Amino acid sequence: MTTSNVEDALPKHIAIIMDGNGRWAKQRGVTRAEGHEAGAESVRETVEGCREMGIEVLTLYAFSTENWRRSRIEVSALFRLLSKYVKKELENIHKEDIRVSIMGRMEGLPKKVVKDLEYSMERTANNRSMILNVAINYGGRGEISDAARAIASEVQRGELELDAIDEACLARHLYRPALPDPDLLVRTSGEMRISNFMLWQLSYTEIVMMKTLWPDFRKPHLHEAIAEYQQRQRRFGGR
Repeated sequence: MTTSNVEDALPKHIAIIMDGNGRWAKQRGVTRAEGHEAGAESVRETVEGCREMGIEVLTLYAFSTENWRRSRIEVSALFRLLSKYVKKELENIHKEDIRVSIMGRMEGLPKKVVKDLEYSMERTANNRSMILNVAINYGGRGEISDAARAIASEVQRGELELDAIDEACLARHLYRPALPDPDLLVRTSGEMRISNFMLWQLSYTEIVMMKTLWPDFRKPHLHEAIAEYQQRQRRFGGR
């Protein structure tokens, strides 16, 4: 494959389910919080790697609506880590011309986290080289139900006709309708499920499952996932 063909075959949008922090911590006899801390380095490497290759959008599944079921200690540690990461990395992200986008139910998050996330979006709003889209307090079923509720409200107010409701209409009411659907989904840790992640958008996404635990994920793993994607023939339901 020539260099130009390789560039043409790059996914425009990569989504990642960052799984395995807990197992990584257990294997090393450290706390789950330390596992999440180690995973932050993988986030840094992955963002940098995508920026270097010219990937247009990177979506990271950071905290699901189901993650609230975890212990209060672990949830608190996750949010502290998130605020710490924003403070430490935001200026580097901004200098790299990366725009931060948040996808999920912001109203359910702690006030400090909301403040930090809103600042990160405001600070990077005019950046254009890449979009870092972070799914926080996110669930695919919740996103679709929120979209349905918004559509129903518009119908009730007389702003939308029933006959105008189709797939495109629903897609416009998702959390981040301007983003293209992911071309490639990567899940680390070897689990074979999508865990309520971007259920609408993943309809024709190529999926690569990797056994690597998230804290061990580095640029070579990203390149490996992209290389596997480049071997696929995407038909989108056709032949």
